[in-house]
Amino acid sequence: MKRKVILICGVLFLLAGCLTLYALWRSKEEMSDRTLDYFWSLGLIKREDAADITWAHAVNSRSKLTEALKDSPLMLEADVLMRALEPKEPIMAHPPQTDSDITLEVWLQELKTNHKGIKLDFKSLEAVAPSVQLLEQILGHSSRPVWVNADILPGPGGVASPLDPQRFLSAVGTLPEDTVLSLGWTTGWTPGADNPGYSWEMVREMEQICRGVNNPVTFPVRAALMGQSVPQLLWLLQQSHRYSVTIESEGRHFHSVIVKCYAKDILRAYILN
Repeated sequence: MKRKVILICGVLFLLAGCLTLYALWRSKEEMSDRTLDYFWSLGLIKREDAADITWAHAVNSRSKLTEALKDSPLMLEADVLMRALEPKEPIMAHPPQTDSDITLEVWLQELKTNHKGIKLDFKSLEAVAPSVQLLEQILGHSSRPVWVNADILPGPGGVASPLDPQRFLSAVGTLPEDTVLSLGWTTGWTPGADNPGYSWEMVREMEQICRGVNNPVTFPVRAALMGQSVPQLLWLLQQSHRYSVTIESEGRHFHSVIVKCYAKDILRAYILN
């Protein structure tokens, strides 16, 4: 019985590995998304391969922003929440922090004349609407890649409270339709434990929520949970050409690799450094 369980687990992880390798293999196909097209058109990547798009992660302070703007990363990822004390405004911080030395307004102003793409990871619903207003006022309909991220549903092992999906989608609804919506599940993972994957109920609920959305949508998932979730995630991809799955994993050197697997064989790889 034990050997059978080990064999099944091995097959599931092999399927997840094959999906990842296939995504990387197909990352040079002729079809591409706006993020890749943007950096390719500016000559900032030498190949039409999204693996060449570099990332700066958790750019939540003035010093990290200054460093990221001087350095080579093309996409900047940062967390956004509402300052706990007055003046209440969107700031760059990750819970449990409640304050920051830089506001979203200043953060966006610093990026205004730069070519960097951005990904804003919202940690509080209260911060979304005023942040959208700042995006529209400061960047307008910019050609740069703009991703907005939130965990909107409870997922496997998740303990954090997700943001209300309808209120989040309503708040970001005025953004341009080419804005990438990164919509995920709250998750948890315990090394050595029997961690559950993304269930059919989870992916079907997510697809139902996103069915009426016109933006491109990517679903961030944990690589550690892929082996238990391959059929569910492949089904999710097949529901719309606008859908992708973002597979996130941390390696030994804390390099996060993201593989975007598009339905209809549009596959891209993104690397977070």
